[in-house]
Amino acid sequence: MDLSKKRLFLLDLDGTIYLEDSLLPGAAEFLEDVRAHGSAVRYLTNNSSRGVDAGLEKMRRLGIPAEREEFLTAVEATVHYLRTSRPAGEAYFAVGTASFCRQLRQAGFDIRETPDDDVGAVLVGFDTELTYRKVEDACRLLCRGVDFLATNPDLACPTLYGFMPDCGSICTMLQGAAGREPHYIGKPDPNMIRLALEQTGCAQSEALMVGDRLYTDIACGVNAGVDTALVLTGEATAADAAVSPTPPTAIYQDMAVLLAAIREARR
Repeated sequence: MDLSKKRLFLLDLDGTIYLEDSLLPGAAEFLEDVRAHGSAVRYLTNNSSRGVDAGLEKMRRLGIPAEREEFLTAVEATVHYLRTSRPAGEAYFAVGTASFCRQLRQAGFDIRETPDDDVGAVLVGFDTELTYRKVEDACRLLCRGVDFLATNPDLACPTLYGFMPDCGSICTMLQGAAGREPHYIGKPDPNMIRLALEQTGCAQSEALMVGDRLYTDIACGVNAGVDTALVLTGEATAADAAVSPTPPTAIYQDMAVLLAAIREARR
């Protein structure tokens, strides 16, 4: 992999750029450097608990300049999937935050908060406002036979204290209760990367996917045919990468070490 040829950096956020409200080592310097050299940045996040506006506000609060068009989220991927792959006018029971439901309604979808007879699918996101009532209603619908959709398979979201259950863990609970497997929409599906390549006009060989999860971030890059870099600041370890069915092209301790490798490659 020739890092000097990369001009599109596809970056995960949680566990890669920051943990909660703390920037990870080298993240700010990395972003400043690649922008100064004319490279494009796209933030690819499976976090569906908040919208792009919240993501923008957080980055700016952390002192990182960011633009709306740089964010490609699981919600946007979900909107695209629902518009292109599901029946028009279908009703969805959402297991997600108020922000998640609001974004879907603003996109024109019929989002329900009760297990109505005309609901066509259960749609699960990273729900930091999860209640047992939502779980029970989702199971009622799944046992009835409606479709099971989810924004992403991430099992854990990294925090300063360790990890908290993400969308994949919620789905595992529902799967265990209802005996149904979900269709996952976000990473590792390659559509977010394909959209980023289209937006920037970059070739696959010019892109680098950087993330902390093997089965979402790195697998997404592999599925899209781009080089990948695993950073060890979140979920995965080097030992995990050694046995992964989708190993990364390279492994770096953090964004600071990746930046040093890019600078060395430019010489």
